Amino acid sequence: MIFENRNGALVALRSGEKLEIRPWGEDSLRVRATMQGDFTGKDWALTEEYKKTDAKIDIYEEDFWVGDGSIAKQPIASITNGKIKQPIASITNGKIKAVVNFAGVITFYKDDKQILREYYRSYGGTLSKESRCLKTVNREWKGIIGGSEYSLNLKFESNPGEKIFGMGQYQQECMELKGCVLELAQRNSQISVPFAVSSLGYGFLWNNPAVGRVSFGKNYTEWIARATKDMDYWITAADTPKKILENYTAVTGRADMFPEDLMGLWQCKLRYRTQEEVLSVARKYKEEGIKIDQIVIDFFHWTVQGDWKFDKTYWPDPKAMVDELHSMGIKVIVSVWPSVDRKSENFYPMMEKGLLIKTERGAAQTYDYQGDCVEIDPFNPETRKYVWDVCKKNYYDYGIDAFWLDNSEPDYGVYDFENYRYCDGPALELSNMYPQMYSRVFYDEMSKLGKPVVNLLRCAWAGSQKYGNVVWSGDVPSTFEAFRDQLQCGLNMGLAGIPWWTTDIGGFMTDDVNDPDFRQLLIRWYQFAVYSAVLRMHGDRGPYNIPPLDTRDWGGGYLHTGQPNELWSYGEDNYAIMKKYYDIRIEMHDYIKSLYEEAHTNGSPLIRAMFYEFPDDAKCWELQDQYMFGAKYLVAPVMNLNQFKRDVYLPEGKWKLTSTGEIYDGKQTVNVAAPIEYMPVFEHILY
Repeated sequence: MIFENRNGALVALRSGEKLEIRPWGEDSLRVRATMQGDFTGKDWALTEEYKKTDAKIDIYEEDFWVGDGSIAKQPIASITNGKIKQPIASITNGKIKAVVNFAGVITFYKDDKQILREYYRSYGGTLSKESRCLKTVNREWKGIIGGSEYSLNLKFESNPGEKIFGMGQYQQECMELKGCVLELAQRNSQISVPFAVSSLGYGFLWNNPAVGRVSFGKNYTEWIARATKDMDYWITAADTPKKILENYTAVTGRADMFPEDLMGLWQCKLRYRTQEEVLSVARKYKEEGIKIDQIVIDFFHWTVQGDWKFDKTYWPDPKAMVDELHSMGIKVIVSVWPSVDRKSENFYPMMEKGLLIKTERGAAQTYDYQGDCVEIDPFNPETRKYVWDVCKKNYYDYGIDAFWLDNSEPDYGVYDFENYRYCDGPALELSNMYPQMYSRVFYDEMSKLGKPVVNLLRCAWAGSQKYGNVVWSGDVPSTFEAFRDQLQCGLNMGLAGIPWWTTDIGGFMTDDVNDPDFRQLLIRWYQFAVYSAVLRMHGDRGPYNIPPLDTRDWGGGYLHTGQPNELWSYGEDNYAIMKKYYDIRIEMHDYIKSLYEEAHTNGSPLIRAMFYEFPDDAKCWELQDQYMFGAKYLVAPVMNLNQFKRDVYLPEGKWKLTSTGEIYDGKQTVNVAAPIEYMPVFEHILY
């Protein structure tokens, strides 16, 4: 292996591969490799200016064991750090140090303690007598026949006892990811945000939007990109998860400051079909004395997908509607999908200009719900301009405040990623970044207009937090099992750097709103949502016995609507509970504002894993059924049917149960009452 010092980076050349390790922010390193001579120059999620540090690299020869008992000489590079010189190539940046041996195997150290090492099982592959003849290498490149990309398989040694969190949102029971296999791909309710937080004190970003897989195995960790030109990852070391998130968001971006007038209740359902329905709901809330901050106009208010405009039959005067809502202090958000129906007035102009996703074979179709559709290609700047110009004219200029960017994965009819292509390359190479590029259709233009940008999306990628994205957990079932999954989803999304996260209260898919079990679920979910980033009523509520407004098979009147989904829709007893918790939300306004300020200044999520606030408490690394809402409130959701008490673990300190005012000592598990009217919440007195 040939080592060089190039502008403060350690560069190694071996067997056609170029490897570069460069300081990239506080206590952090960026590692890239390519088989194509030079890097693509894409920074992907690493968009922010980072703190520059210097590195001194020396190149000399060192003895090493060949394998037959003899000793040979190899060129080795080292970096001098104070009076310590490493006998193999290394680069140090504060707490973290990367060491590269003569076979190109990288080992990372935090404060001189090994935290991560690439996996290598080949003859002569280590500096010890533990070499193997398996021919398993740390970075395996395989050229894709007929293409310029490679498939990449990168392996790391597995660390016994290590716990791994983050990585975005996966609909599963597991919050702790060691032993899990995760698809690196976007789907409805699955969000790949490839940043992992380790209990060993490091964070790891797979800075690559390619479709692939990661396996956090017991024997080794394996990252796979199905099509890529570069290997690119970033690693940081810190003493606490909070500092890891601070380092990570310093280089990928942080959320803007969230507007104070959106920290209360958002009202939504599938679906308000007419302008008058929206106004009647808003007027009723005003009569009830409940201030809603935003009302959401869901899908198929349009003529056909891709027209991106109101159907005038049912929305005759959008500006008058918006003006009345604004007069009540209510903002308005409207659904926009990336799908364009062949019947849309925009389909053929966009198809001719190359603004839609292309298929590699077969018909030009990527989506088939309620129409024959092709979805937009937001990697193309001309697409972004076209869609924004249409939406500005048909929505924003009426006073619409924000956009609900649904189906933002995009939701392909079939997730055959190898069959789709964007203007920047094949979907296999880029697709995980689609939701972020879709959000920028709106964020890039709206942010120029001087108002805060808060749009609602169903998907995200690393760095999406800086583009005004409230991310919700997708179309999940209305079950307690799904509810339990959503809590770990939200905690892991926060650990992946996405602080503005929410859910459909009660789940999305409901068969019967009159079922007492569903109503119990709704209340438990609502109580949880009050102690989350965004309080938002939404759901597709059965039974579907409401006749359509229109007999046509297109336009704003033909599609079904769900049952009412306002706070008063579920009986007086439940309404009283929801009003009580609404008042709690409003009373916490200043505190919630302070949490949004934290997200803006240091990247901290609003809902936090217990170990985020108590990293020295081993018990907190085991918990996934309770969480911290900021540093002050410990929240214990009730996530089982007919459960009216539960155990809660209290870390060190003094804790006040908000229902009774009783004070508890920490470092113990307590059993507390949880009647339907109350979800256990403890206030940290020493906060």
